[in-house]
Amino acid sequence: MNASPPTRKVPSINRNLSLLAFNRRVLALAQDPSMPLLERLRYLCILGSNLDEMFELRLGALKDAVLSRKPLTGNTLAQMRDILEQIDKRAHELVRDQYVTLNREVLPSLAERGIRVLFRNELSKREQEWATTYFQKEVRPLLSPIGLDPAHPFPQVATKSLHFIVELSGKNAFGQESSIAIIKAPRVLPRVIQIPPEVSGRQYHFLLLSSIIHIHFHTLFPGRDVLAYSQFRVTRDAELAMDEEEVKNLRQALKGELTQRPYGVPRRVEVVDTCPDHLAHLLLKQFDLSESDLYRCDGPVNISRFNWLIDQVDDDTLKFPSFNPSRSTRLARSNNIFETLKQGDVLLHHPYQSFEPVIEFLRQATSDPNVVAIRQTVYRTGAISGIMEALIEAAQRGKEVTVVVELMARFDEEANISWADRLERAGAQVIYGVLGLKTHAKMALLIRREINEKTKKEELIYYTHLSTGNYHPRTTRLYSDFGLLTANQEIGRDVNEVFMHISSLSPAAKMQRLILAPFTMHRRILSLIRREEMNALSGKPARIIAKMNALLEERIISGLYRASQAGVKIDLIVRGVCALRPGVPGASENICVRSILGRFLEHHRVWYFENDHQPEVWLSSADWMGRNLFRRIEIAFPVLDPEIRARVIEEGLLGYLEDNCNAWHLYADERYEKISPKNGEQAVSAQQRLLKRWGEESF
Repeated sequence: MNASPPTRKVPSINRNLSLLAFNRRVLALAQDPSMPLLERLRYLCILGSNLDEMFELRLGALKDAVLSRKPLTGNTLAQMRDILEQIDKRAHELVRDQYVTLNREVLPSLAERGIRVLFRNELSKREQEWATTYFQKEVRPLLSPIGLDPAHPFPQVATKSLHFIVELSGKNAFGQESSIAIIKAPRVLPRVIQIPPEVSGRQYHFLLLSSIIHIHFHTLFPGRDVLAYSQFRVTRDAELAMDEEEVKNLRQALKGELTQRPYGVPRRVEVVDTCPDHLAHLLLKQFDLSESDLYRCDGPVNISRFNWLIDQVDDDTLKFPSFNPSRSTRLARSNNIFETLKQGDVLLHHPYQSFEPVIEFLRQATSDPNVVAIRQTVYRTGAISGIMEALIEAAQRGKEVTVVVELMARFDEEANISWADRLERAGAQVIYGVLGLKTHAKMALLIRREINEKTKKEELIYYTHLSTGNYHPRTTRLYSDFGLLTANQEIGRDVNEVFMHISSLSPAAKMQRLILAPFTMHRRILSLIRREEMNALSGKPARIIAKMNALLEERIISGLYRASQAGVKIDLIVRGVCALRPGVPGASENICVRSILGRFLEHHRVWYFENDHQPEVWLSSADWMGRNLFRRIEIAFPVLDPEIRARVIEEGLLGYLEDNCNAWHLYADERYEKISPKNGEQAVSAQQRLLKRWGEESF
């Protein structure tokens, strides 16, 4: 056996720059003329939301460290300043290109199809009259313009809320100098408003709320001229500032913090591109921001609100074709899901296969008198959820229901608090996980009393659902995820131990089948990579294929570099952020990284290890990131059934490696290049292949 080669030091790709590269790929979808028009608009909205989140969650620590001259661990101040300059430059370029795509490509193309967003000078006389009536009846009563003076200081501005800054001529009604006014757009009103067809003579004419307010500025300040104005929007830091060591009741503390989230530290100001410099500088001074934090938008500053327009247009030719997720024929053949699972595991591939069997799994448990206990984790589930309703009903029927509700699921805190309240009122035992660790594992466990046919004695049998994705009715139609329904008793006992571990805070028993973070997962992943490395050095077959959302953890990246140098062929399918630098001579030339972006958000995490012709396949909710491996409760579970394992390899890995329609190749210089079919090569889209497969037959 050859010795392991020394690991060559390879600089990591910066996380935030990789995140911006991901958003550049999202923009490319909006720029793709082969995409349906309204879907192109939707991708622009997604990009807007992604950038909001980046400023809310990702950049605060970096900016604060540079301003305070206290570099983060592993960085010098000069390095951090350089990175911040690159981030600012690329973010501004991305926003500029986003609006160029909106104004020069998407909106003109929609207008050709009769879908128009009108500006003030494009309104007909009837439309102007309608806009005035709408303003007087619906908008003006909700406005409270504030003229700034010592008695009227700059108002509190909530994050991402639409406001206007207006410069006025002359003096106010009291003879005082007050040239600046602030107007808040009412949050209860839609940002995009459809003009009634009987008024416009067209089915799909829309007007922005900002345009309606602009048109009627003069009615808000009679006797004064509007000299200049601009929309503006502030994005604030959304991290919750809680000292978990001081928290006595997490739910109560979180409720208090949520009321303050809209007023976190300002991180960005957006204005329209015509905003005069002196008004822009006034806003920057007000929010204690620098010139680099100012983003000029050639259009509405809240671009993601165009989602409402997309939902109003009933034209299937401008959207992705609708589809109905298929049902598993094994589950469809029987009304008793427990009997079906005794015959073997069932794999569900969402969104191509329906999520309904998972809800039915819990519904049957609710009505089955032999099911004595139900245990479930909840990370994101939405305001409307069949899963949660079934758990509430089960508790009301007297079953032992334990639900681990992750209160710190970012931006879903309020919904989760509401469900926790309802569950407790129904009699369920609600646990908020482990302080300092988010419970991200996706597990549902049913414990059923059954007669053992051999011993004729009663015993408790475990039925389990494990998933790579959330128990959320909406995302199961938009995200690609695997779910496994199983009656494997070793897996069931392991899952039960994880629940006991979370509730009792006692050490978890040794797992028979599962890998558990933050205890064994990181070490186990490294050992699986190391095994492939040693097999390659011994001349045995060695390969790694892994699919995930993000790859950042340094020791895993180092392990992959070592395996590559040993000759292991490594294919990584990383949708979003990737710090690993592939294709570096002497370090990572055996590693290929690709990103898949298409109609559905690629969300499942799948790990394949060749293991000398005895392949192991794992599914997980965990990315290879420090937060998942050390600061969360996560599980990975093996795919044991050979037929199901073959399906997971084909549908979750190999199909994506063959994709030449939605794939991007990452190079060592951090550049992503879109992969296209070569001359004579058949076009392959993994997502379209799965849609076609599940549309034609069901397994």
